[in-house]
Amino acid sequence: MKVLTEAQLRAEYNQKKMESLIVKSDTIITPSAKEFLNSKKIELIFKSQEELKDENKENEGKELKEEKFKPKYRCKYTGGYLEEKPENMTQLYGNELVFKDHESIIFRGKLDSLQSKILEIQVLSYKDKNNKVVDDLEEILNFIRNILKCEVIDEKIENISFFGMKEEEIREISHNPKVHLGIDHILPNYKMGEILIGLNSIRSNIREVEIVSISLKRDDITKALNRLSSSVYVMMCRYLSGYYN
Repeated sequence: MKVLTEAQLRAEYNQKKMESLIVKSDTIITPSAKEFLNSKKIELIFKSQEELKDENKENEGKELKEEKFKPKYRCKYTGGYLEEKPENMTQLYGNELVFKDHESIIFRGKLDSLQSKILEIQVLSYKDKNNKVVDDLEEILNFIRNILKCEVIDEKIENISFFGMKEEEIREISHNPKVHLGIDHILPNYKMGEILIGLNSIRSNIREVEIVSISLKRDDITKALNRLSSSVYVMMCRYLSGYYN
């Protein structure tokens, strides 16, 4: 048997200004508690133990139903939530969904295609037993994967270097191959062979990704891609000069 006092009522009323209060039918109400109920116009409702049990079960059922809907995805455009991912949408960051023609998704797709092309030329170079080309392309590939990571986690790209050279050295060689490698600027020709033409494809693909990157408004990424295309051009010049033989 429970006793309901004025102090208990005041404490509960201060937390939530209730208009009614449900208690067990055998609860004892002190005189001061009754006066408090009357002064605050709080309706006292007596219920049996069985009635309270049934209500608790019903409330638990409602809570379970409310918890059942746990949205997996959030739409970037509307802020609304979705349980299933629509076919024309994909994840941008975490569970945030955007349409597949979003500039970041297009950029990531271009990077994916670029990686595929590099892997193709690596296979070709491996078959040709040109391990130096394979290794330099692996460095290029890892750099591209780092660009993707930096775009996804919004991290700035720093310390650009290739083949043990700083970006300034790469830029200088790509602008003056005659001075540094003894060959003129390259005008690609089919007679130059599969590997060099493959390197040229990688270079031109990087240029395409660079153009797409402008819409991201990430100057560090655009600059990194610009230096990356120069580094592949240096590879082409090195290849033609006999460096990789």
